Order: sequence, then structure tokens, then C-alpha cells
Amino acid sequence: MKAMKIFLNCAVFMILTSLISCEKEESITPEFEPHSLVWSQIFGGSDYDIAESVQQTTDGGYILAGWTSSYGAGNRDAWLIKTDATGTEQWNQTFGGSNNDAAKSVQQTTDGGYILAGWTESYGTGNGDAWLIKTDATGTEQWNQAFGGSDYDMVKSVQQTTDGGYILAGYTESYRAGNGDAWLIKTDAAGVEQWSQTFGGSDKDRVHSVQQTTDGGYILTGYTCSYGAGDKDAWLIKTDATGIEQWSQTFGSSNWDEVRSVQQTTDGGYILAGFTSSYQAGYVDAWLIKTDVAGTEQWSKTFGGSNVDAVESVQQTTDGGYILAGCTWSYGVGTENAWLIKTDVAGTEQWSKTLGDFEYNWVGSIQQTTNGNYILAGYTESYEANGSDAWLVKIRH
Repeated sequence: MKAMKIFLNCAVFMILTSLISCEKEESITPEFEPHSLVWSQIFGGSDYDIAESVQQTTDGGYILAGWTSSYGAGNRDAWLIKTDATGTEQWNQTFGGSNNDAAKSVQQTTDGGYILAGWTESYGTGNGDAWLIKTDATGTEQWNQAFGGSDYDMVKSVQQTTDGGYILAGYTESYRAGNGDAWLIKTDAAGVEQWSQTFGGSDKDRVHSVQQTTDGGYILTGYTCSYGAGDKDAWLIKTDATGIEQWSQTFGSSNWDEVRSVQQTTDGGYILAGFTSSYQAGYVDAWLIKTDVAGTEQWSKTFGGSNVDAVESVQQTTDGGYILAGCTWSYGVGTENAWLIKTDVAGTEQWSKTLGDFEYNWVGSIQQTTNGNYILAGYTESYEANGSDAWLVKIRH
């Protein structure tokens, strides 16, 4: 149980490891109060359950993906939850076999169904394989594909591409130059691999996020231990439509720096979010970087206090600014609080908000909704039945 609790503190666990190498009922706040809680919902059973990704669906509801130890066939199963516009569950589906399986990313597809990406230990050829699952509009599986070799392989981000296929990003230990390489996979509409590319050097290199760019290529972000100025540097890679690298940029200094999320901005550049131990006020600070179209840094901002603070997700908002989500150990009332930061177009903080009580709380995915509010997904130990529960939160803009 102790080991599982440590694992669940996802953002902090990954940061510290790198440095070594809500409620059950709807809560309504006054209509006029800005940045207030509109409602929160939790999902889970008697064990550990986590949401990793959320997206608003075309009917105004939400789709969540993550993993559950409370339900399903194995120790841990990939989990898909569909809610209505108030966060009330409409249905859920689990995917997996007798071992550990998880979803890290979800998107609604143009046919009204859903695409999930993550990893599986139940299927495939290796110790763990990258995994892609396609469902219909009710979450019923239509097909799944595993990718990988004899070692450990994972994807952490998926997006449907303009040709109807899918782009996946993660890392591979099966097809590597060094101690694991960043990995980009392109499939057709049926999930059949069309090509894949690896990126990296003699050390450990990873990507967490991918997006198709307006020129038909792809932008990837993560970290590299093979290149850059420090032991670990934030890493941005731009490829053409076939996954061939056009350029890459590193960001950071002598310590450990990483980015978890990237989005192309309306000016053609890129916004990156993660954490830094090179330019911090405390132990680790949340980090926001803006680049031009060539990946050259235009500005960067840090956010945090005397402890560990990190962001996992970023999106440009309709006013041209940015919304960030992650966790903080410096602010709030508990040990680890979910954390939301809103900035203007120059990255200057306009407001921030913590969520949670005297336990562990984390959000790893955020999206601005069609009415300008914000939807967040993660996990909570403050309002759970037992262990941790998947957590969906709506915040007023």
C-alpha cells in the first residue's frame, strides 16, 4: 500500500525520480465569482483509480481516460468514462487483460467514437507495449493495436491526423540508440503502422506530447539526457509529415528540466509547459516557455514557492493567454494540491487556484470549454471512497 501511494503522487514521483538519475456531490458557487468551482465529480471504487486525460465532446459532455485498479479484468485496466455536461457519468468501459494496462491520452474522433493510447502488459510482444484502442460512440472497442519489441515501450499522447489516421508519441526501449529513445508512430485509420521514427542519443530521451502542426508535420516535446546543457533538458522536436526531424531545440541549464505538454499557438510558434530545477525559487518550479515557429525561445516564466511545483498540461486560451494545470506542494491546504494557473499572452500570471484538502490531489489534463470555462482531470485522495479516485473538475473562467 505504501509503494502504491508513492506511485500515485504522479507529478512529484516522476520529478523526484528524475532528480535522482471532488467531491461526491455537485458544488455550485455564485454565478458572479470568477475562477470559482462550478462542480466536481469523482469516479472509482475500493482501490486506486486515476484520470490522465480529458476532452470536451461534441455533445457538451466530457470523455476521460486513465486507469482503474477497482474494476476490470487485471491488476490495472485502461479506463474510459463518458459524462454529460454536469460531469455525471453516462457510461464507462475498461480495457485490458490479466496484467497491468493503462490509457494516457484520449481524443474524440471524427466518427463520434474515441481513440485511446497508452501501454499494455497483457498484450503485445514485450515486457510492455505501446497500445492504441479505437471505440465507437458508446465506448465499445472496435479494434486495438500493440506496438513494440522485446523490451519496454509506451505511448503517452495521441491525436487523430487530418488524413483520418493517428499520430502517437512516447518512448521505446526496444528500438533505441541509447538508454531509451523518443518514439513517433503514424498509423492509418485502422491503427496499422505506416511509419515510425526514433529520436535520441546515447542516454535516456523521452517525449510526452505530440500535435500535428499547420504545415502537416508534427511537434513533440519531452526531455533529453543525451543533448543540451544539463543532466536533463527540456526538448522540442519538429518533424515533417513523414516524421523526419527538421529541427530540435533544448531548454535548460545545469540541473534537471523537463516539459510535459506542447501546443502550436495562433502565431505559428509553440507553448511548452513542465518544470525546472535550474531556474527555480524552490526545489522545483512550474515552467512555461514560448517559442517562435523555429523553436527559438521568446520568453519563459516560472511559477512556484519553496517546495515542489509542476505543471503537466497547457493550452492557449481564447483571449490569447494560457491556462496551465498540475500540482503544488508550496501552496494550498494539503500535502499536494491540484493547481491551476492562468497567464496573459506574455506569460504573466493573472490568477492561480489550488484544489484539494489534506491529502494528495493532482490534475494532469486541462481544456478550455466552449463557454470559456475550464475542465480538469486527475485524481484525488481527499474526497475518495478508498485509495484514490479519478477526479473531474469544472472551473469558472
